[in-house]
Amino acid sequence: MLKLKNIATFKQFITATAKSLFFGLFIVLAFGFHSLKHPFYISVIDIKHDVKQHTLNISVKLFTNDIEEALKKTTTKSIDLLNPKNKAEMETELMNYTKKRLSIALNNKTTTLDFIGYEKEEDAIWTYLQIKKVATPKNIKIDTKLLYDFLPQQSCIIHAEINGVKKSSKVNNPDSKVEFNF
Repeated sequence: MLKLKNIATFKQFITATAKSLFFGLFIVLAFGFHSLKHPFYISVIDIKHDVKQHTLNISVKLFTNDIEEALKKTTTKSIDLLNPKNKAEMETELMNYTKKRLSIALNNKTTTLDFIGYEKEEDAIWTYLQIKKVATPKNIKIDTKLLYDFLPQQSCIIHAEINGVKKSSKVNNPDSKVEFNF
């Protein structure tokens, strides 16, 4: 009988302790997962020279929720890049945003970025741009402020490939300029 009474007391203690631990664990996990929701803010820019087409092809990868929030702050239009009611309108908004915050100079000459379009990939958006009539560049200067106005902790990884030579760099907000020499 003594053992049954001790077990019942122990069960009550475990139950109260377990409830407290469970509640504490719930709070830690709730706040922990909130910060894990999107623990870093990074974009990627890939630049490749196409010798045959004489073009510089630029691909920009941004997290969908980040770019949508940034676009919402720059326009009065409803923004939904994943399921747009009017894809042409979303492309225009994305093009305007990108062209204002990304510039590329080749051999110390400013260039014009032609917007090709965008596509979704899981939780990201790939934006495609192009510079036409490009001889093999010896120098590329990139100035990117994509999402800098929206996310102070934004970083960007930049890859460039010219004639099979690959170079990479990273910038963190507020730094925005990268230069590659080939």
